Amino acid sequence: MDPETGLDPALAALRPLGGFFVLRTLLPGAGDPLPTLADAYGSPSSDVYGHPLIFRVRKVAESVRAPEDRVAASLAHQSLASRLWSVALGSAALYGRLPDLDPALLRWDADASAPDDLWLTEVRPRPVDDLAALVLDAHLEPLAEALHARFRVAPGLLRGNAGSALAGSARQLILWARQHGRSDVAAGTRALTARLFTHPLLAGTGTFTGPRFRRSSCCLYYRVPGGGLCGDCCLDALPRAPRLGDHEGTGR
Repeated sequence: MDPETGLDPALAALRPLGGFFVLRTLLPGAGDPLPTLADAYGSPSSDVYGHPLIFRVRKVAESVRAPEDRVAASLAHQSLASRLWSVALGSAALYGRLPDLDPALLRWDADASAPDDLWLTEVRPRPVDDLAALVLDAHLEPLAEALHARFRVAPGLLRGNAGSALAGSARQLILWARQHGRSDVAAGTRALTARLFTHPLLAGTGTFTGPRFRRSSCCLYYRVPGGGLCGDCCLDALPRAPRLGDHEGTGR
C-alpha cells in the first residue's frame, strides 16, 4: 500500500470480495481502445449504434430477449450501478480511502459479459466523504439522464435502481465481512450505507433496514421472458399483462 495515497496501485485488496468489487488498473500512459464512461454518458456521434451506452442496452436486450428497450436499459443501468457502488463501498471499507472514479478515468467494455468490465487508468486518492459525489453525482445522475432521454426510462425507476444496487452491494460486503470475522467492516458498511440513503437522489427509493431493502419502484425485470420478481421488489405478486400505454412499475 502506498503510504501517501492509502491505496495500492493495483487495488488488490478488492479482489477477494468478488467480481462486482474488482477494479482493474492501467499504468499511466498505457494505451487502451476502450471508451470511457464519460463517452458513454455523452451524446451519440453520427454512429448511433457505435455509442457505448446504446450498444450495451442493445446487447442486454438481445441477451435477455427484452420485450422493449427500456426494460433492457433498466437492467443495464442497475448492473453498472452495482459495479460502481461495490468498488466505492469496498474501497471505503478496506482502504479507508477511495480511488478517484471520475468518468474520464474509467474505461468500460460495453461488449463484455456481466459484471461490467471496468478499468481505472490512474489511481488517485479521494476521501470517503466524497463517495456520494463520486458515484451519484459523477455517474448515476448523468447515466440516468442519458437513459431517460434515449430509452424513455422513468427517473423514479432509475433512482430505485440506484438504491437497490447500493443495498445489494452493501449486503454482499457485509456478508463477506461476517464470513471473515471483520465486524468492523460490517458495522462501517451499514453505517455508511444508511448515510447514503439520506442523499436527495436516494431518499424515498425504498426502506433500508440493516442489509435488507424494500424498494418503492419496480425495475421491470418481470417483463423479461421467464423473469420474476426481485427480492427487494415493491410488488408482492406478478402484475397482469400490461396493455398499450400502461406505465405500472416505471416510477412515474
